[in-house]
Amino acid sequence: METRKYIPAKDVMDSKIVKVDGMATAAEAVALLKKEGVDALIVEKRNQYDAYGIVVTQDLLEAVVVAGKDPQSVNVFEIMSKPVVTVSSTLDVKYVAKLMVDLRIKQVPVEEDGEYLGMISIRSLVLNSGLFTS
Repeated sequence: METRKYIPAKDVMDSKIVKVDGMATAAEAVALLKKEGVDALIVEKRNQYDAYGIVVTQDLLEAVVVAGKDPQSVNVFEIMSKPVVTVSSTLDVKYVAKLMVDLRIKQVPVEEDGEYLGMISIRSLVLNSGLFTS
């Protein structure tokens, strides 16, 4: 029986983290997603005691397009998920994958010492992790 080697989350993540204010509109969030070439935005804390939020492209599709709302009148704070589920930079990607499947999330920030280092997506787990190669 072959043993798969340990692959830490930080080796699979995209190091680009883009933040947005919760008061930004859905239209502004989409413009930022396009400009930065990412699929998720971290929503800034309102104060030091608050938690970060996250908004992903699927949230925008559901809350605006499917709901039939004007993207100029929907604020990010209305559609974000909060608090953000994060993973440790040293967590094996096998467990990152299990967490994402169990929680039905498509993006998860990678954290180290309380700081966000990057983002892991389902795409990066499947295509960049080496889990499907021998």
